Amino acid sequence: MNRINNIESYKAKAPTVVTIGTFDGVHIGHQKIVKRLIDAAKQEGLKSVILTFFPHPRMVLQKDSSIKLINTIKERHTILKALGLDYLLIKKFTTAFSRLSAEDFVKQILVDKLQAKKVIIGYDHRFGRNRNADIDDLKRFGNTFNFEVEEISAQDINDVAVSSTKIRKALNEGDIAKANMFLGYNFMITGTVVKGKGLGKPLGFPTANIKVEEDYKLIPKYGSYIVSSVFNQKKIFGMLNVGVNPTVNGISESIEVHFFNFKKDIYNKTIQIDLHERIRDEQKFESVEALKDQLAKDKQTAQAYIAKHHAK
Repeated sequence: MNRINNIESYKAKAPTVVTIGTFDGVHIGHQKIVKRLIDAAKQEGLKSVILTFFPHPRMVLQKDSSIKLINTIKERHTILKALGLDYLLIKKFTTAFSRLSAEDFVKQILVDKLQAKKVIIGYDHRFGRNRNADIDDLKRFGNTFNFEVEEISAQDINDVAVSSTKIRKALNEGDIAKANMFLGYNFMITGTVVKGKGLGKPLGFPTANIKVEEDYKLIPKYGSYIVSSVFNQKKIFGMLNVGVNPTVNGISESIEVHFFNFKKDIYNKTIQIDLHERIRDEQKFESVEALKDQLAKDKQTAQAYIAKHHAK
């Protein structure tokens, strides 16, 4: 799959089937649309394209910097690539772009830039300046510019009672199981392993500190989680803690992972961590010894879960 971070540099080599949206989370509802897109492209000998926008329109139009996204662009790429998409095209969302009329958007982007022969879109999709155009307008433009519009019906969309908003809510509440059910895969955190304070090693639980570069990435509720990563094509399980380490008077947020039976040097490496299940909330213990005892219990909880759900 090709990811084009700036749509201006995209040169269409073949006509396309296109769908449009932010696709944050690429959840099971999104996946249904993407599969339909890819199947249609294969049937008609065209390229499958998702046109997405970044930053998220709410960040620009509502100055809502508080919105956190389920996926970074890189994570979205990873998921869509696995589904078999041909192109992920990213259009920088600006105030000026939001003022583009619906007709200019269709002509300049869908027709001239993407050579769209089919556009697959939800029945309730709105676009253009002030979002004043709907699917009927798109069908009219299709007749003018010679592309087909395939409508995703209300029934199809509502068959999957899931939304990015519901997933964000589940993650903010620490309900990883529900978020993963809606996503159709394990929620992931991708970051670089950096030097920490080395507090875990004396406790018998050395940790890798994870730095997430993208400040818009949603980090779930503080607490401990059962996680896994893949190293050299082998899945390694462990425990992740998100929080401020109150027992040792921590004040800044950290993301730390302890992998079981793993001793490789992974400093400065970028790793993907998949979250499977929540163990408990973050809490302040009376002593470091009490924290150490709890970590041992957490490990037992994690290993019991792994044995039950991921036994070879």
